[in-house]
Amino acid sequence: MASKQSLNAPEFLIFIFFTATWASAQLSSTFYDSSCPSAFRIIQSTVRAAIYKERRMGASLLRLHFHDCFVNVRLQNLSQTGCDGSILLDDTTSFTGEKTAGPNNNSLRGFDVVDTIKANVEASCTQVVSCADILAIAARDSVVALGGPSWTVQLGRRDATTASFSQANTDIPAPTSDLSTLISAFSKKGLSTTDMVSLSGAHTIGQARCTTFRSRIYNESNINSSFSSTEQNNCPLSNGDDNLSPLDAGSPNYFDNCYYKNLLNQRGLLHSDQQLNNGGSTDSQVSTYAANPSKFFNDFSAAIVNMGNISPLTGTDGEIRINCRKTN
Repeated sequence: MASKQSLNAPEFLIFIFFTATWASAQLSSTFYDSSCPSAFRIIQSTVRAAIYKERRMGASLLRLHFHDCFVNVRLQNLSQTGCDGSILLDDTTSFTGEKTAGPNNNSLRGFDVVDTIKANVEASCTQVVSCADILAIAARDSVVALGGPSWTVQLGRRDATTASFSQANTDIPAPTSDLSTLISAFSKKGLSTTDMVSLSGAHTIGQARCTTFRSRIYNESNINSSFSSTEQNNCPLSNGDDNLSPLDAGSPNYFDNCYYKNLLNQRGLLHSDQQLNNGGSTDSQVSTYAANPSKFFNDFSAAIVNMGNISPLTGTDGEIRINCRKTN
Protein backbone atom coordinates (compact mmCIF):
# COMPACT_ATOMS: atom_id res chain seq x y z
CA MET A 1 0.00 0.00 0.00
CA ALA A 2 1.26 3.51 -0.73
CA SER A 3 2.33 5.59 2.24
CA LYS A 4 0.07 8.38 3.49
CA GLN A 5 2.62 10.95 2.37
CA SER A 6 2.50 9.72 -1.24
CA LEU A 7 -1.29 9.99 -1.54
CA ASN A 8 -2.95 13.02 -3.06
CA ALA A 9 -6.01 14.52 -1.33
CA PRO A 10 -8.76 12.36 -2.89
CA GLU A 11 -6.69 9.21 -2.43
CA PHE A 12 -5.98 10.14 1.17
CA LEU A 13 -9.71 10.56 1.86
CA ILE A 14 -10.34 7.12 0.37
CA PHE A 15 -7.55 5.72 2.52
CA ILE A 16 -9.11 7.22 5.66
CA PHE A 17 -12.57 5.96 4.66
CA PHE A 18 -11.48 2.38 4.22
CA THR A 19 -9.32 2.47 7.34
CA ALA A 20 -12.27 3.74 9.37
CA THR A 21 -14.60 1.20 7.78
CA TRP A 22 -12.20 -1.62 8.60
CA ALA A 23 -11.89 -0.41 12.18
CA SER A 24 -15.66 -0.08 12.65
CA ALA A 25 -16.18 -3.61 11.36
CA GLN A 26 -14.23 -5.17 14.20
CA LEU A 27 -16.21 -7.31 16.61
CA SER A 28 -15.75 -7.44 20.37
CA SER A 29 -16.29 -10.11 23.00
CA THR A 30 -17.55 -7.43 25.41
CA PHE A 31 -20.07 -5.86 23.04
CA TYR A 32 -23.11 -6.57 25.25
CA ASP A 33 -21.45 -6.19 28.64
CA SER A 34 -23.30 -2.93 29.31
CA SER A 35 -26.28 -3.05 26.95
CA CYS A 36 -27.42 -6.62 27.69
CA PRO A 37 -25.29 -8.38 30.32
CA SER A 38 -27.91 -11.13 30.72
CA ALA A 39 -27.69 -12.21 27.05
CA PHE A 40 -25.13 -14.97 27.52
CA ARG A 41 -26.99 -16.53 30.43
CA ILE A 42 -30.33 -16.43 28.62
CA ILE A 43 -28.97 -17.94 25.43
CA GLN A 44 -27.03 -20.65 27.22
CA SER A 45 -29.97 -21.74 29.35
CA THR A 46 -32.34 -21.86 26.36
CA VAL A 47 -29.83 -23.83 24.27
CA ARG A 48 -29.21 -26.30 27.07
CA ALA A 49 -32.94 -26.84 27.57
CA ALA A 50 -33.40 -27.51 23.85
CA ILE A 51 -30.50 -29.99 23.76
CA TYR A 52 -31.73 -31.71 26.91
CA LYS A 53 -35.03 -32.24 25.10
CA GLU A 54 -33.34 -33.42 21.88
CA ARG A 55 -29.56 -33.83 21.70
CA ARG A 56 -29.58 -33.55 17.92
CA MET A 57 -30.59 -29.92 18.30
CA GLY A 58 -27.00 -29.00 19.20
CA ALA A 59 -25.84 -29.99 15.73
CA SER A 60 -28.78 -28.16 14.15
CA LEU A 61 -27.95 -24.88 15.89
CA LEU A 62 -24.26 -25.19 15.00
CA ARG A 63 -25.19 -25.81 11.36
CA LEU A 64 -27.40 -22.70 11.27
CA HIS A 65 -24.39 -20.56 12.16
CA PHE A 66 -22.28 -22.20 9.44
CA HIS A 67 -24.92 -21.83 6.74
CA ASP A 68 -25.55 -18.24 7.78
CA CYS A 69 -21.89 -17.25 7.55
CA PHE A 70 -21.24 -18.98 4.24
CA VAL A 71 -23.96 -17.15 2.32
CA ASN A 72 -23.06 -13.62 1.31
CA VAL A 73 -25.88 -11.20 0.52
CA ARG A 74 -25.63 -7.66 -0.78
CA LEU A 75 -27.25 -5.04 1.42
CA GLN A 76 -28.01 -1.66 -0.11
CA ASN A 77 -24.71 -0.19 -1.34
CA LEU A 78 -22.52 -2.36 0.88
CA SER A 79 -20.28 -5.13 -0.31
CA GLN A 80 -21.51 -8.65 0.26
CA THR A 81 -22.00 -9.63 3.88
CA GLY A 82 -21.94 -12.91 5.79
CA CYS A 83 -22.85 -14.01 9.35
CA ASP A 84 -25.79 -11.63 9.18
CA GLY A 85 -28.82 -13.70 10.19
CA SER A 86 -30.05 -13.92 6.60
CA ILE A 87 -30.57 -17.68 6.97
CA LEU A 88 -33.41 -17.00 9.42
CA LEU A 89 -35.55 -14.83 7.14
CA ASP A 90 -38.78 -16.23 5.72
CA ASP A 91 -39.72 -15.55 2.10
CA THR A 92 -41.34 -12.21 1.33
CA THR A 93 -42.90 -10.63 -1.74
CA SER A 94 -39.58 -8.88 -2.45
CA PHE A 95 -37.15 -11.78 -2.05
CA THR A 96 -36.96 -15.55 -1.73
CA GLY A 97 -35.17 -16.54 1.44
CA GLU A 98 -32.45 -19.13 1.91
CA LYS A 99 -34.47 -21.75 3.76
CA THR A 100 -35.68 -23.53 0.62
CA ALA A 101 -32.35 -23.45 -1.23
CA GLY A 102 -30.92 -26.86 -2.10
CA PRO A 103 -28.47 -27.19 0.83
CA ASN A 104 -31.14 -26.08 3.32
CA ASN A 105 -34.52 -27.35 2.16
CA ASN A 106 -35.95 -30.12 4.39
CA SER A 107 -32.59 -30.10 6.14
CA LEU A 108 -31.98 -27.01 8.27
CA ARG A 109 -33.82 -27.02 11.57
CA GLY A 110 -33.79 -25.30 14.93
CA PHE A 111 -35.60 -22.16 13.79
CA ASP A 112 -38.16 -22.58 16.58
CA VAL A 113 -35.36 -22.74 19.15
CA VAL A 114 -33.89 -19.51 17.77
CA ASP A 115 -37.36 -17.95 18.04
CA THR A 116 -37.48 -18.93 21.71
CA ILE A 117 -33.99 -17.60 22.36
CA LYS A 118 -34.84 -14.31 20.68
CA ALA A 119 -38.09 -13.92 22.62
CA ASN A 120 -36.30 -14.60 25.91
CA VAL A 121 -33.55 -12.10 25.11
CA GLU A 122 -36.04 -9.48 23.93
CA ALA A 123 -37.88 -9.79 27.24
CA SER A 124 -34.68 -8.73 28.99
CA CYS A 125 -33.11 -6.35 26.45
CA THR A 126 -35.38 -4.94 23.77
CA GLN A 127 -33.88 -4.72 20.27
CA VAL A 128 -30.27 -4.92 21.43
CA VAL A 129 -28.95 -8.38 20.56
CA SER A 130 -28.91 -9.31 16.87
CA CYS A 131 -30.14 -12.59 15.47
CA ALA A 132 -26.73 -13.05 13.85
CA ASP A 133 -25.01 -12.83 17.24
CA ILE A 134 -27.58 -15.20 18.74
CA LEU A 135 -26.58 -17.80 16.15
CA ALA A 136 -22.90 -17.33 16.95
CA ILE A 137 -23.42 -17.69 20.71
CA ALA A 138 -25.85 -20.60 20.34
CA ALA A 139 -23.32 -22.45 18.18
CA ARG A 140 -20.68 -22.16 20.91
CA ASP A 141 -23.09 -23.14 23.68
CA SER A 142 -24.28 -26.15 21.65
CA VAL A 143 -20.74 -27.47 21.19
CA VAL A 144 -19.95 -27.01 24.88
CA ALA A 145 -23.19 -28.73 25.92
CA LEU A 146 -22.20 -31.77 23.84
CA GLY A 147 -18.74 -32.05 25.38
CA GLY A 148 -16.76 -29.92 22.95
CA PRO A 149 -14.49 -26.91 23.40
CA SER A 150 -15.46 -23.38 24.33
CA TRP A 151 -14.20 -20.22 22.70
CA THR A 152 -14.60 -16.48 23.06
CA VAL A 153 -17.41 -15.36 20.77
CA GLN A 154 -16.80 -12.07 19.02
CA LEU A 155 -19.95 -9.93 18.93
CA GLY A 156 -21.45 -6.82 17.42
CA ARG A 157 -22.96 -8.22 14.22
CA ARG A 158 -26.13 -6.67 12.88
CA ASP A 159 -28.85 -8.34 10.86
CA ALA A 160 -29.37 -8.24 7.10
CA THR A 161 -32.64 -6.98 5.71
CA THR A 162 -32.63 -9.41 2.79
CA ALA A 163 -31.47 -12.92 1.92
CA SER A 164 -30.10 -14.72 -1.13
CA PHE A 165 -31.63 -17.95 -2.38
CA SER A 166 -29.14 -18.08 -5.26
CA GLN A 167 -26.07 -17.55 -3.11
CA ALA A 168 -27.21 -20.27 -0.73
CA ASN A 169 -27.30 -22.63 -3.68
CA THR A 170 -23.83 -21.70 -4.91
CA ASP A 171 -21.79 -20.86 -1.80
CA ILE A 172 -22.51 -23.72 0.59
CA PRO A 173 -20.30 -26.75 -0.20
CA ALA A 174 -22.28 -29.78 -1.36
CA PRO A 175 -21.94 -33.24 0.24
CA THR A 176 -20.71 -34.44 -3.17
CA SER A 177 -17.79 -31.99 -3.21
CA ASP A 178 -14.27 -33.21 -3.96
CA LEU A 179 -11.30 -31.97 -1.94
CA SER A 180 -10.29 -29.28 -4.42
CA THR A 181 -13.85 -27.91 -4.45
CA LEU A 182 -13.94 -27.82 -0.65
CA ILE A 183 -10.62 -26.03 -0.41
CA SER A 184 -11.74 -23.49 -3.02
CA ALA A 185 -15.12 -22.87 -1.37
CA PHE A 186 -13.52 -22.12 1.98
CA SER A 187 -10.72 -20.08 0.43
CA LYS A 188 -13.28 -17.81 -1.23
CA LYS A 189 -14.54 -16.97 2.26
CA GLY A 190 -11.05 -16.21 3.52
CA LEU A 191 -10.73 -19.52 5.35
CA SER A 192 -7.65 -21.73 5.12
CA THR A 193 -7.47 -25.42 4.36
CA THR A 194 -6.70 -25.97 8.05
CA ASP A 195 -9.91 -24.10 8.89
CA MET A 196 -11.82 -26.26 6.43
CA VAL A 197 -10.62 -29.58 7.85
CA SER A 198 -11.19 -28.53 11.45
CA LEU A 199 -14.65 -27.06 10.75
CA SER A 200 -15.59 -30.29 8.97
CA GLY A 201 -15.14 -31.90 12.37
CA ALA A 202 -18.54 -30.44 13.23
CA HIS A 203 -19.79 -33.61 11.56
CA THR A 204 -18.88 -35.44 14.73
CA ILE A 205 -22.44 -34.55 15.71
CA GLY A 206 -25.67 -34.49 13.74
CA GLN A 207 -27.32 -36.60 11.08
CA ALA A 208 -27.65 -36.65 7.31
CA ARG A 209 -30.49 -37.60 4.99
CA CYS A 210 -30.22 -40.72 2.85
CA THR A 211 -30.39 -38.66 -0.33
CA THR A 212 -27.09 -36.95 0.55
CA PHE A 213 -25.04 -40.14 0.92
CA ARG A 214 -26.85 -42.78 -1.16
CA SER A 215 -24.45 -42.50 -4.09
CA ARG A 216 -21.43 -42.96 -1.84
CA ILE A 217 -22.60 -46.10 -0.04
CA TYR A 218 -23.60 -47.84 -3.28
CA ASN A 219 -21.05 -46.60 -5.79
CA GLU A 220 -17.77 -45.65 -4.12
CA SER A 221 -14.87 -47.99 -3.46
CA ASN A 222 -13.07 -46.02 -0.72
CA ILE A 223 -15.58 -47.13 1.89
CA ASN A 224 -15.51 -49.80 4.58
CA SER A 225 -17.61 -52.73 3.32
CA SER A 226 -19.24 -53.41 6.67
CA PHE A 227 -20.06 -49.74 7.06
CA SER A 228 -21.60 -49.48 3.59
CA SER A 229 -23.71 -52.61 4.17
CA THR A 230 -25.07 -51.20 7.41
CA GLU A 231 -25.90 -47.89 5.78
CA GLN A 232 -27.57 -49.58 2.81
CA ASN A 233 -30.00 -51.24 5.21
CA ASN A 234 -31.16 -47.79 6.25
CA CYS A 235 -30.86 -46.13 2.85
CA PRO A 236 -32.33 -48.26 0.02
CA LEU A 237 -31.61 -47.58 -3.63
CA SER A 238 -35.11 -46.20 -4.04
CA ASN A 239 -37.36 -44.49 -1.50
CA GLY A 240 -36.25 -43.53 1.99
CA ASP A 241 -34.75 -40.21 0.92
CA ASP A 242 -35.44 -38.71 4.33
CA ASN A 243 -34.10 -41.64 6.37
CA LEU A 244 -31.42 -40.36 8.72
CA SER A 245 -28.00 -41.71 9.62
CA PRO A 246 -25.52 -40.18 12.08
CA LEU A 247 -22.56 -38.45 10.49
CA ASP A 248 -20.44 -40.05 13.21
CA ALA A 249 -21.85 -43.48 13.99
CA GLY A 250 -19.41 -44.00 16.85
CA SER A 251 -20.54 -41.19 19.13
CA PRO A 252 -23.20 -39.10 17.36
CA ASN A 253 -24.31 -37.20 20.45
CA TYR A 254 -20.86 -36.11 21.65
CA PHE A 255 -18.54 -33.51 20.22
CA ASP A 256 -15.24 -35.40 20.01
CA ASN A 257 -12.60 -36.45 17.47
CA CYS A 258 -14.24 -39.73 16.42
CA TYR A 259 -15.20 -38.18 13.08
CA TYR A 260 -11.54 -38.22 12.08
CA LYS A 261 -11.02 -41.74 13.37
CA ASN A 262 -13.90 -42.78 11.12
CA LEU A 263 -12.20 -41.20 8.12
CA LEU A 264 -9.02 -43.19 8.78
CA ASN A 265 -11.15 -46.34 8.59
CA GLN A 266 -13.03 -45.22 5.45
CA ARG A 267 -16.21 -44.70 7.42
CA GLY A 268 -16.96 -41.18 6.27
CA LEU A 269 -20.69 -40.97 5.57
CA LEU A 270 -20.61 -38.21 2.96
CA HIS A 271 -18.42 -38.15 -0.13
CA SER A 272 -17.12 -34.75 1.03
CA ASP A 273 -16.19 -36.23 4.41
CA GLN A 274 -14.05 -39.04 3.06
CA GLN A 275 -12.34 -36.65 0.66
CA LEU A 276 -10.43 -35.26 3.64
CA ASN A 277 -8.61 -38.58 3.97
CA ASN A 278 -8.33 -40.01 0.49
CA GLY A 279 -4.67 -39.74 -0.46
CA GLY A 280 -4.72 -35.94 -0.70
CA SER A 281 -3.09 -32.97 0.98
CA THR A 282 -5.29 -33.07 4.08
CA ASP A 283 -4.61 -36.68 5.10
CA SER A 284 -1.96 -35.71 7.62
CA GLN A 285 -4.24 -33.20 9.34
CA VAL A 286 -6.95 -35.85 9.68
CA SER A 287 -4.42 -38.24 11.23
CA THR A 288 -3.30 -35.54 13.65
CA TYR A 289 -6.83 -34.82 14.81
CA ALA A 290 -7.63 -38.54 15.12
CA ALA A 291 -4.67 -38.95 17.47
CA ASN A 292 -4.86 -35.62 19.27
CA PRO A 293 -8.33 -34.40 20.32
CA SER A 294 -6.87 -31.32 22.05
CA LYS A 295 -5.31 -30.19 18.78
CA PHE A 296 -8.66 -30.62 17.04
CA PHE A 297 -10.49 -28.68 19.74
CA ASN A 298 -7.99 -25.81 19.60
CA ASP A 299 -8.02 -25.60 15.82
CA PHE A 300 -11.82 -25.88 15.64
CA SER A 301 -12.21 -23.04 18.14
CA ALA A 302 -9.87 -20.81 16.13
CA ALA A 303 -11.54 -21.73 12.83
CA ILE A 304 -15.08 -21.01 13.96
CA VAL A 305 -14.00 -17.59 15.22
CA ASN A 306 -12.46 -16.98 11.79
CA MET A 307 -15.69 -18.09 10.16
CA GLY A 308 -17.71 -15.78 12.39
CA ASN A 309 -15.64 -12.86 11.11
CA ILE A 310 -16.75 -13.28 7.50
CA SER A 311 -17.89 -9.78 6.45
CA PRO A 312 -20.19 -8.97 9.37
CA LEU A 313 -22.56 -6.02 9.33
CA THR A 314 -21.60 -3.61 12.11
CA GLY A 315 -22.14 -0.05 13.25
CA THR A 316 -25.34 1.34 11.74
CA ASP A 317 -25.52 -1.07 8.80
CA GLY A 318 -28.43 -3.50 8.69
CA GLU A 319 -30.68 -3.63 11.73
CA ILE A 320 -31.40 -5.44 14.98
CA ARG A 321 -34.41 -7.58 14.18
CA ILE A 322 -37.13 -7.94 16.77
CA ASN A 323 -38.33 -11.14 15.11
CA CYS A 324 -35.56 -13.21 13.51
CA ARG A 325 -37.90 -14.47 10.78
CA LYS A 326 -38.71 -11.05 9.32
CA THR A 327 -37.31 -7.59 8.96
CA ASN A 328 -38.53 -4.81 11.22
